Amino acid sequence: MRKAEANARAVRARHTCEARGITQQQIAADLGASQSQVSRILSGRGLRASRLAEEVCLYVERAEGGVTAESVRANDELVKALTVTWNGSAAHARALSAVIRSLSALGPISGIGSSPERK
Repeated sequence: MRKAEANARAVRARHTCEARGITQQQIAADLGASQSQVSRILSGRGLRASRLAEEVCLYVERAEGGVTAESVRANDELVKALTVTWNGSAAHARALSAVIRSLSALGPISGIGSSPERK
């Protein structure tokens, strides 16, 4: 993901947090990070690609109602995994989709964006 896209995504995440009342402390506690790390990521300034930055953005996107196609395309790790795994066929796409959906049984990192029965 390019730096400008990562910064824009972080700023969108910050606005979502403000609109939904999600605190940096809440994100930090759920992700096992410090509040200052989360603050730095959500500021969008001087952001460098990191696993934590990706986790913060995904956390907020889940709270917003789900992961977007844009965030999937921007996730280099996921795109690389699909590229080496998927053979391009519709049948294989359905099989991979079933595997990915089955992972939802593991539940989200926190209760944000989850259904009550998965908490």
